[in-house]
Amino acid sequence: MAEHYLVIGGAGFIGSNYVNHLLAQDQQVTIYDNLARRGADRNLAWLRGEHGAESLQLVVGDVRQYDLLAETVEAADVIVHLAGQVAVTTSVLNPREDFEINALGTFNVLEAARAGGRQPFIIYSSTNKVYGEMAEHALVEEDTRYRYADLPFGVPESQQLDFHSPYGCSKGAAEQYVLDYARIYDIPSVVMRQSCIYGPRQFGVEDQGWLAWFVIAAVLGRPITIYGDGKQVRDMLHVRDLIGAYDAAIARRDEVAGTAFNVGGGPEHTLSIWAECGPLLEELLGRPISVDQGPVRPGDQKVYISDIRRSQQRLDWTPNIGVADGAAELVNWVRAHRDLFD
Repeated sequence: MAEHYLVIGGAGFIGSNYVNHLLAQDQQVTIYDNLARRGADRNLAWLRGEHGAESLQLVVGDVRQYDLLAETVEAADVIVHLAGQVAVTTSVLNPREDFEINALGTFNVLEAARAGGRQPFIIYSSTNKVYGEMAEHALVEEDTRYRYADLPFGVPESQQLDFHSPYGCSKGAAEQYVLDYARIYDIPSVVMRQSCIYGPRQFGVEDQGWLAWFVIAAVLGRPITIYGDGKQVRDMLHVRDLIGAYDAAIARRDEVAGTAFNVGGGPEHTLSIWAECGPLLEELLGRPISVDQGPVRPGDQKVYISDIRRSQQRLDWTPNIGVADGAAELVNWVRAHRDLFD
């Protein structure tokens, strides 16, 4: 039976991919988006081209507009909350706006859901940044990367939360509200602590969506700056694998409500930011790529790898798309859509 999905931030990178997936399954979907993000108009045009303009329900609005949000939430069975201020650097420059979008905006989503009385299932898109720098974990430096000395499976959900930066604070506060609304108000919800998500339709910029930014810059011949020695490691999750995790949580909503999940590539899908990513992109493009080097940015984790065993066990989900294959797909997509980056 078709359900009514409300995808908040549905014109963004993850949102447009998920809306496309839902519409292909004949689900009813409403997008709620302020269209402020780069590429939002192009993502909407793509969705209309794929599914027809009549299939796309769009409400142009901001999560800070409670009344409009509450009106839109009323019909939703499932809310996928993807909207947010997404960059640590931006949060440092404008912490009030970061708080109002991420913390207050998420509170508005929860209050709208509570007021509507339908108890919709809510997926909240959070971040690994809620764990902070994790300086207590020893690291080992290798030729092309750093690795944890004592976390063979990566960082578990039991890791002490430590909100570095205004962005970490706003996202961390928001996810704690999401979990508490499940406990106090019986609003079924899950938190997805997402690692580095990448894939087609990602209009990456220097301070957010780093792999997409490197691919876009490399393909178009734009300058690239890396910060630090390039050995910093991230676990990488293709957007289609992320969509699989969302679907798995929705299918098990009664069992997993009130739970935070690490959702990333895990130890099997990792990449160092340039010492390994650079040679991979050079191989895919068939030419050398020059980069500039800047100082390490404050709060930048030398290693972040998600321990995804809880997600594997409770969601019956595991990522399948390897980093090399996913990066090759992203290169091909950017090459085929150069006009989108003018």
